[in-house]
Amino acid sequence: MTTSRAISKIEELIPQRSPIMMVDELLKVEGDECTCQLTVREDNYFVEGDGMMAEPGVIEHIAQSASAFAGYKAVAEGATEPPVGYIGEVKNFRIYRRPMVGDVLSTVITMGATVGGVTIISGCTYCKDECIAETQMKIFVRED
Repeated sequence: MTTSRAISKIEELIPQRSPIMMVDELLKVEGDECTCQLTVREDNYFVEGDGMMAEPGVIEHIAQSASAFAGYKAVAEGATEPPVGYIGEVKNFRIYRRPMVGDVLSTVITMGATVGGVTIISGCTYCKDECIAETQMKIFVRED
């Protein structure tokens, strides 16, 4: 599965909605990896008074990037709605710099193994060429 253009209707891929939508676009999918983008805006739910995004916002952006990837795969397989997932564990979260209003974040998600409905992902968030945060997560996908 590869896409070379941005998928602009992110609402079709993730269940989150405003004011907590933390992905603008799914830019690229190649094998077990995808790249998503978010422009940090002043009205972002996680932007604090100093104009910088709080750490939980970065975690949520990474999780929603993984959700967009799962949604892309589900839609490609014929689903009409994106799957709903929950963060089960955040492991080895490192933030090197908090993003600020105006920053464009690009997050690379690598999907790992899925066992019993739990998927292990790795995510690295970049601002320009600088890795500003990275983590591993276990994400539980609800089966309806």
